[in-house]
Formats: sequence, structure tokens, C-alpha cells
Amino acid sequence: MTQINLVRHYLNPLILVNSPISLIVNLVGADRPGLVNRLSHAITESGGNWESSRMVRLAGQFAGMVHVVIREEDVAALENRMETLRTDDGVQITLVKTGFEESPEAAATPFRLEVVGQDRPGIVSTISHTLATAGANVIELATDCTNAPWSGERLFKASATVMPPENVSADDLKNQIEAIATDLMVEIEDVAD
Repeated sequence: MTQINLVRHYLNPLILVNSPISLIVNLVGADRPGLVNRLSHAITESGGNWESSRMVRLAGQFAGMVHVVIREEDVAALENRMETLRTDDGVQITLVKTGFEESPEAAATPFRLEVVGQDRPGIVSTISHTLATAGANVIELATDCTNAPWSGERLFKASATVMPPENVSADDLKNQIEAIATDLMVEIEDVAD
């Protein structure tokens, strides 16, 4: 065995033991002050790094997802701290091992889709079906319903980051969504803007 192979042979197990893994922490619980602080403290004290997150208050509940990078040998400590949050705060928490996302060359450029229109049952289903049928991937989605300022009617608002397939333009998708109903206003902008 050459010297380089010996080094690889003896270092590889060390690299595997100390290599980080990627987890998604999902949580839902009654909203209250300090919940994010207790969650972030549990992640840090377990040796994890809070990479990115999406969190929101919905119907009095606090819901969130956190991407955590942590060494595999520290996962048990994180699980124990998450169990304490479950018990002490009544928060539902799940941990999902994900692996690291590769960054392949994108075939198309993602865009932001803004939709506003009169609210009605099934509007998210109809819009998402239109996007899926065209082969577009929804990367991020936020929706809300509000009262229109003058009429008081319920307005549906959606903001999505969408990755179209190579053969479909953002304008094609805009036209397809506008065809769903005459009251839908659709705007498209580059994600970089």
C-alpha cells in the first residue's frame, strides 16, 4: 500500500465519523413568545448549525421548518433536546434526514409568480394543477386571503417561486393561469429582481 493509500485508508473512517449530515426540523405548536429562542438554543447546544428556515404564524399556531447541519454523532443530543421541547412546550416536532442538495445547472431560470383574485374554494388546487400540467416545479409558495378594501370581498393572494421546464416560458405559464378565471391578475418577475 502506498503512503497516499495508507493516509486515505486511515483518514476515511475519521471523515465519515465527523462528517456533517443535513436535517430538516419540522415543528407546529401554539404560538408564544420565546419559541424560536428555545428551538435555536436546542439546535446550538446540540452542536448543530441553523442553515435556513421558513416560519409563520397560521391560525394561532406557529409552524416552521429549519434546515440544520449537524455531525451524525450529535443527532441523539438534538433528538433529546427536541423531546424536551415536545414535553415542555407541547410542540409537535419531527426530524427528517435529507442529505445535501446538489446544485445542478438549471435548465431554466426560476421566476416569481404573483396572483391576486377573488377567493373561492379550490383556487390553490386549480393553480397548482395548471403549473404541474405544464411541468413547472413550485419551489416556494405563500398564500393569504384578505378583505378587499372597498367591497369587503375575500381576495386570494399567492406568491410563488416557480421553476419552469426548458420548453415553457414564464409568459406561457402566466397566460395559462390567467385563463383559469377572468378575475385573476397574474404578474411575473425574475427572481433576481
